[in-house]
Amino acid sequence: MKISALELNRATLGRQLLLAREPMTVAEGVRRVVALQAQHPASPYLALWNRLAGFAPDEVDAAFAGRSVVKATLMRITLHAVHADDYPVFRTAMQPTLYGSRLGYRFADAGLTPADAQQLVPGLLAFAEQRRTGAEMQAWIEERVGAEKRDGAWWGLKAYAPLHHAPTGGPWSFGVRPSFVAAGTGPVPTGRTMDPEALRALILRYLSGFGPASVADVAQFAMVQRAPVRAALKALDGVVEQLQGPDGTTLFDLPGASRPPADTPAPPRLMAMWDSILLAYADRSRVIPPAYRPLVIRNNGDVLPTLLVDGHVAGVWRPVEGGIEATAFHPLPPAAWDGLTAEAQALTALLADREEAVYSRYRNWWAKLPEAEVRLLPAH
Repeated sequence: MKISALELNRATLGRQLLLAREPMTVAEGVRRVVALQAQHPASPYLALWNRLAGFAPDEVDAAFAGRSVVKATLMRITLHAVHADDYPVFRTAMQPTLYGSRLGYRFADAGLTPADAQQLVPGLLAFAEQRRTGAEMQAWIEERVGAEKRDGAWWGLKAYAPLHHAPTGGPWSFGVRPSFVAAGTGPVPTGRTMDPEALRALILRYLSGFGPASVADVAQFAMVQRAPVRAALKALDGVVEQLQGPDGTTLFDLPGASRPPADTPAPPRLMAMWDSILLAYADRSRVIPPAYRPLVIRNNGDVLPTLLVDGHVAGVWRPVEGGIEATAFHPLPPAAWDGLTAEAQALTALLADREEAVYSRYRNWWAKLPEAEVRLLPAH
């Protein structure tokens, strides 16, 4: 079976709750979309605002506080918000990647080895059974490895050890100075051997929220090598089905998964920075026109807040006095501007109660954008 580029786009939007806001709890929403990028504290909130009907930010606060949704270093070695039930298998599947990356050069430059990490992690997790600040965690490490090795050790362990970020307050539950708490998910992982069962479980969850997808897409999402992904998909033969993508690439999906028709309407959205749909694929053209990719995904990894029009990135946005400034990379029809204006009014109302100038530290990128149509979408 062949799937067109537009059908692929609509499949992604549908599974990511971007064809219509759905009435469900925050935990259910996070479970449905699999994982939300959480490098910036505001981004999971704005991602869910785009996806859930009747969105209430205090429900996200409660989900983080009650740990039904947790924030931790996972896929692509970046911070994600995931459903608590998904965390253990995701963390297990990521073990080889986290081991190789976070117990690698910088950890080694501090004069430490993976064996040192395996000795330190159990005690570190015991110390973090109650919430600890980053300074407290570093002090604990310094007592054991010395001041000269502390920074390198902490750089590796804060991402490698199974730790959750603990809410610290502020407008978006987490501030710029993180605190940590042990994940409490069982035996401490060791070594860099891939757990095939965990990887298969991660792939099935990924396909449920982002499929259909290629081997390269799955590998990009998790930052796992393609060979184990291929082996896992081969082992899932009969559990997943194959499709032919628009360029002939083999795609994998769950049988019976939703794939809306290509002409399904896709409402405009003001997407959060680092929204998962912009990063979850090796081939990002299903959502980002190739010409726009370098404009919205910067060389240092920053992913700007984008305008989504007819299911594709059409520009960027930022809060300004009086509303939302929208920069469109190509001419948009009046109906699209009307839809974006309605979204902007709802967004500015949300930001007024939290952080009016959200993402303001990233404004330097706007000076580097090409000439384009810029409009103020008024708050009222």
